[in-house]
Amino acid sequence: MDDPKDLVRRGYDRLSERYEQAFGGETKYGAWLTELLAGLPEEATVLDAGCGTGIPVARTLAAAGHRVTGVDISDVQIRRARELVPDAGFVRADMTTLELPEGSLDAVVCLYALIHVPVAEQPALLARIARWLRPGGLLLCTTGHRAWTGVDEDWLGGGAAMWWSHADAATYRTWLGRAGLGVVREEVVPEGDHSHVLFRCRRPEGAG
Repeated sequence: MDDPKDLVRRGYDRLSERYEQAFGGETKYGAWLTELLAGLPEEATVLDAGCGTGIPVARTLAAAGHRVTGVDISDVQIRRARELVPDAGFVRADMTTLELPEGSLDAVVCLYALIHVPVAEQPALLARIARWLRPGGLLLCTTGHRAWTGVDEDWLGGGAAMWWSHADAATYRTWLGRAGLGVVREEVVPEGDHSHVLFRCRRPEGAG
């Protein structure tokens, strides 16, 4: 099989607009982002990990006056994000190799993106995210609900493959705790015949 990360990159390169049409843009994650905004300081520094086209996460946060950087593995998604959200900065990169200073972020948002990272690399990525956060910093992320790794050879009927890899919710709870993040709340998010889990986490005050 091809490198899974190449499958993800090529899938989003080819189906960026189809994905947006299938899953919505401006209106999705509204309640999640409203709650996140309520917990951020003024002019917060935020990373949108797996940002896609920057809509709605980067656009919503930038419009509220926050400093937002988006990272995504897809060249097409990043190109579109730069066009659609000029008030944020965007970097084409693999988030697992991204280098950021420790304690430099007020929040990290990672929605429906961690599940495209090989599951063996996810604990180390969560630990890196925890180090990037300032004490009191927030992580908003979605994970798998049940463990599964697999590929859809004709994702969204668009003629391109897509690949996913995730553990179960209990495992993510353990990984987040080991990374030094406290789970503030979690909720199951149904999607068709499957479910994801939304975790709201905080790096404890005094950590570091």
